[in-house]
Amino acid sequence: MAAPVSNPSTPLSGTHSGTMSGPSAVPCNIGPRIAIRGNITGEEDLVIEGRVEGSIALNGHLAISQAAVIEADLEVDSVDVHGQLDGDIVAVTTITLHEGSRVVGNLRAPRIVIIDGAQFKGTVEMDVPLPASVTRQQRR
Repeated sequence: MAAPVSNPSTPLSGTHSGTMSGPSAVPCNIGPRIAIRGNITGEEDLVIEGRVEGSIALNGHLAISQAAVIEADLEVDSVDVHGQLDGDIVAVTTITLHEGSRVVGNLRAPRIVIIDGAQFKGTVEMDVPLPASVTRQQRR
């Protein structure tokens, strides 16, 4: 018998408020008793509740649950971190570190949200164009 699939309209503990991407509205799920060592690539949304060691490259949204332990570098469209992550994150749109998350690594995205109660050690790089008035002042 197949395991029940969570309702995609009910985000994982307040994650990904947008619509799901990829060919299916239901994200792929790596369950809490699954451990993966290697590289994960894909074209759809992914929820990780277990353990992953290696690298993750997704053209979609990644949700890392509270119980998840990730030792990997991430290249994703967007990510919500609720669990533990040791690795660098590069996102096309948004990185969100939620209360209770623990992240050691560098963050790079146009929008980075670190919610009160998240633990973070690393650097933040935001590729955000500055307004023309600010760039003119810097040239003087």
